Amino acid sequence: MGFIDPSMEPMLETFIYETTTLLDQLDEILLESEKSKSISDDSINEIFRIMHTIKGSAAMMGLESISNLAHAVEDVFFIIREDPSRMQSVSEAIFDLVFQASDYFKAEVDALQGDDYSPADPTHMIDELEKLAAIMKGEAAAEPAAPAPAAPEAKPAAAPAASGMQRIRVYFEDGCQMENIRAFMLISQLQDVCEAIESVPDHPENDASVCSEIIKNGLLLCVRPSGSFDDVIKVIETSVNVKSYEVVEEEAAPSAEQQQESGKEAAAEPAAKTAAVQSPAAPSQPKAAKQSLISVNQAKLDQLMDLVGELVTAESMVAGNPDLKGLTLDNFTKSTRELRKLTDELQDVVMSMRMVPLSGTFQKMNRIVRDMSKKLSKEVELETIGGETEVDKTINDAIADPFMHMIRNSMDHAIEPVDVRRSLGKPEVGKITLAAQNAGGEIVITIADDGSGLDTKKILQKAKNNGILVKPEQEYTEKEIAQLIMLPGFSTNDVVTEYSGRGVGMDVVRKNIEKVGGSISVETVANEGTTFTIKIPLTLAIVEGMEISVGGSIFTLPITSITQSFKITDPQQIIRNTDGAEMIMLRGECYPVIRLHEFFGIHTDVTELTEGIVIQIESDHKSACIFADELIGEQQVVVKPFPVFLSHYDIKGCGLSGCTILGDGNISLILDANNLIRAYEG
Repeated sequence: MGFIDPSMEPMLETFIYETTTLLDQLDEILLESEKSKSISDDSINEIFRIMHTIKGSAAMMGLESISNLAHAVEDVFFIIREDPSRMQSVSEAIFDLVFQASDYFKAEVDALQGDDYSPADPTHMIDELEKLAAIMKGEAAAEPAAPAPAAPEAKPAAAPAASGMQRIRVYFEDGCQMENIRAFMLISQLQDVCEAIESVPDHPENDASVCSEIIKNGLLLCVRPSGSFDDVIKVIETSVNVKSYEVVEEEAAPSAEQQQESGKEAAAEPAAKTAAVQSPAAPSQPKAAKQSLISVNQAKLDQLMDLVGELVTAESMVAGNPDLKGLTLDNFTKSTRELRKLTDELQDVVMSMRMVPLSGTFQKMNRIVRDMSKKLSKEVELETIGGETEVDKTINDAIADPFMHMIRNSMDHAIEPVDVRRSLGKPEVGKITLAAQNAGGEIVITIADDGSGLDTKKILQKAKNNGILVKPEQEYTEKEIAQLIMLPGFSTNDVVTEYSGRGVGMDVVRKNIEKVGGSISVETVANEGTTFTIKIPLTLAIVEGMEISVGGSIFTLPITSITQSFKITDPQQIIRNTDGAEMIMLRGECYPVIRLHEFFGIHTDVTELTEGIVIQIESDHKSACIFADELIGEQQVVVKPFPVFLSHYDIKGCGLSGCTILGDGNISLILDANNLIRAYEG
């Protein structure tokens, strides 16, 4: 991080967060505009503001390469803003260049989070943008264009002497940081509704030292509205990080020049020199612009979630204290019931703070489809459904890469070229659908395409050649064959391309999804398409589990994995297959039996299937029955990872996903239905 001035390092995290947010907005605007083959005035202004903000923020951080490229994009959109018709002849080139600039900004932001940041050179992109600017202005395209005039700052140093100027003092949220950049952003937004703007302090973006002055005295704005003064107020009220504002009385407020000459003392007592916005129903006090929002470091949320988990465990230990067993304690029972209620509410609040919508991740997939459509010469439309569905922030971050792999697979493997689709009677534009919905305690996400479908014969032959078949090939169903593409090193592409053919992809997808407690399955129909279904938990920290005993051990099985539990009353339900393995017949279907005491090598006196309890589990479209001594009951448990020193053992491959602390202080191992079935079969 030595590239950043030490005095600016505390602001780096804020810069990264806000720049990333702005770049996501930029991509969304560009994709929508390119898709509609037109760009609205609002979109032009928004792109200009985004570049304006990134330019100023980067300059303040000393990141000249980012600032210079943002300035070049800003110059282009300044020309377009003055005359949108100038964009018509170069629209495709502009979209491509701004997308390239966006990629550059994202790469630089990622690199900034490393230990040895060194800025990449954006000169080539800047040159291309200057050429475009020259073309739009009617100058020779071969000559480097002089920098386009900067956006009219409309902030002369002189005091507002002309009539029609009105003064407003704006206060920003406490602790928002980079107050000078907040002031600069607000001034930029007001340019659309003002003929002239002056501020105290003047040109705040050029001097980070004025932050303390803005915190103490607020930002004094002297504006001449181009229309209604209400338009100015509306911009201020909807601006990010504005806490409150005051309209300053004409006769009571000193001029901008006088304030600059007399220093901070001239504005040290704003309450004595200003009058609040007056309305029949409003009290005479600063008007709150909107509900306050604050950004919180994710590490603090993780720590808070850990503490809530410990609280849940402690509550369980108090309520289940073995010293109280058999005692009738009405008041204690009442108190623990109230404690459980408050603990549940606290847990819900903390979990809701960590929940984020999938729309951001979905939106990034639009960019992948756009870029690959151009490179592969395919016409593809991405439809997203249920983007408002929320998942835990940790899970949301973990599934971005699997989504990217799967979208690329659909684009490269599945969607046919236009001429092939036309010959098959399909729409020339292929379609990929990304949908999400909340299904109880988990999120179900589907990625479907209307492409060629998987070639199951080719997959089966490739699996046979690789020696990964575990039973005769004629016994494999279509669904089982499709699942083979999830195995390591499996690829049906004979040619290595930019996107596939290296044998790395779907196995990585499966592993990443399983890391967050999810599962993935695939269904395909020849010439109609392929659908991947992903099931992931809402959160990883606290789950509803069923405690079961095996000998002297207690295991916890997530409720979402359980289909049913029952006792065997008819010994004829127990059969054996041709290999001699035990099976249980349920409603005409046979399911393998996993005896937990044998699987984990635990001594127990309950060995007859008719004596214990049978629990049917299902995961990844596979079902089995596990045999245990008895059900203890449902319990909310906090998932704890295994100690680091056990990491070189394949614990997850043995059917375990973590552990938890029980109310009596003992440790219970958490079963993973998916890996348990896989380990039993393998």
